[in-house]
Amino acid sequence: MIVRAIWTALGLLALAAWTPASADPFVRTAGTKFILRGKPFFVAGANNHYLPWGSEEEVTQVLDDAVALGANTIRTLLGPVIGSPDGSTPTIWNWKSKATSYNLGVNGTYLLYWDARERQMGINDGPNGLQKIDFLIAEAGKRNLKLIIAFLDFWDYTGGAQQMRAWYKSNDKSTFFFSDSRTKRDYKTWVSYVLNRVNSLTGVAYRDDPTIMAWDLMNEGNATPESLRLAWTAEMSAYVKALDPNHLVSSGNANVTSPLVDLPIPTLDFGTWHGYPLYYKQTVQEFDAMITKFCQLAAQHNKPVLLEEFGYSRGNHDAAEAFTRWLNTLTRDPNCAGWLVWELVSKQNDGTVPNDPTFQFEISRDDSPIWKALKAGTIRSIP
Repeated sequence: MIVRAIWTALGLLALAAWTPASADPFVRTAGTKFILRGKPFFVAGANNHYLPWGSEEEVTQVLDDAVALGANTIRTLLGPVIGSPDGSTPTIWNWKSKATSYNLGVNGTYLLYWDARERQMGINDGPNGLQKIDFLIAEAGKRNLKLIIAFLDFWDYTGGAQQMRAWYKSNDKSTFFFSDSRTKRDYKTWVSYVLNRVNSLTGVAYRDDPTIMAWDLMNEGNATPESLRLAWTAEMSAYVKALDPNHLVSSGNANVTSPLVDLPIPTLDFGTWHGYPLYYKQTVQEFDAMITKFCQLAAQHNKPVLLEEFGYSRGNHDAAEAFTRWLNTLTRDPNCAGWLVWELVSKQNDGTVPNDPTFQFEISRDDSPIWKALKAGTIRSIP
């Protein structure tokens, strides 16, 4: 009877440990493809930068518009990061701006700060801190949307890594954060806190939540020299994977000037690149060829490669046709893993819809030819 009980217990443990692919709720990889519940999962969706600090109405509006677009994935970046709330350690960006959420008016929200009393990094888990991320994840889950979340932004628009190096009075924007023992410690502390956080609305730890598709180590972490970037990426991706075996990990880097040089790192599950024809002075046709080039690199490394950001000005007369062409190329190439347009925006609290007159990258639910082209692209992309 004792032997039978032991074997029964072992059998139950083995059964619990074995999960059929069709029942696995987490996005995985298989060669150049993402896989969900045993089937190919082609990423089709958008970025939005203000989801971490927007009002609940603004957040749900973006998510509802993503559903209307037919998207399956949304990407965002964790922030803001400030100096000390009392001002004793300066904030290097305009944290108290009264602008709209789109224009970086964060309405008192911050996730990371310098604790002047303890003389170390502090983490805000209150209603104007990580509880806002709880809300975002819970609402995305209700809509069956996957999230790609960058732990940090490199740029100083809402603090990011630049604010964290400023805590230590460094003016070095490209090397200090990635090499100094204090900022590396702070980054790991932040990552561990995020992964182990239990969502106050769902009761699910972030590391156990299948709503999250993947973690980006950082949005466009432009460390120099490149050897430092690769060393930091290898160290931090291994750290994330050790704490969270459920989720995919990517660098979040633009990876255009040195195409996917980080992809061979074994603890990166997929490659990312950010494509803007305006910045690289490319024609529609040249950018189309670039898409094919990056998908070929995916095949060479046998990992998925995601066009994680791309944008094209609404002011271009051929914008709808360009999006149609690029999404066709991405969908038809078996080595392409998906796309996330920059960026989906929705009505702000003041009743306006964001409209940057300079770059005009905003996509909104306006039934325009561009909206229709992207919606048709999601239909082609998602079975």
